[in-house]
Amino acid sequence: MTQLDKVLYTGKTHTTGGRDGASRSSDGRLDVSLSAPGSKGSGTNPEQMLAAGWSACFIGAMGIAAAKMKVALPADTAVDAEVDLGTTDGAYFLQARLNVSLPGVDREVARALADAAHQTCPYSKATRGNIDVVINVI
Repeated sequence: MTQLDKVLYTGKTHTTGGRDGASRSSDGRLDVSLSAPGSKGSGTNPEQMLAAGWSACFIGAMGIAAAKMKVALPADTAVDAEVDLGTTDGAYFLQARLNVSLPGVDREVARALADAAHQTCPYSKATRGNIDVVINVI
């Protein structure tokens, strides 16, 4: 396991009620109601929050890769993340797909950027070898 030399940031939240509760960050910037996936509740769920965080981080990682490759990321770069919650043999698991859109970028270059980002993005590193992840360049 990799040990951090320097902590750059610590996200802190306080969550109550589990999937039918609420979560608030220590600085108050995040304050969300939670609802179980597929329920009639009006809140978000952990899978959506993972998808949002991962896709944002992934775009940042592509930006770093693009700078190294001397390629400009398009202003309308997007990642549509899909995080599935499911079961196998009665146990809960996740799987994910990141659908990367780099309009106007050559397909081979876009693939190289996505692959490089998947190697460096902290969310990709955290899930590597733990869940099934597919990176699609669309």
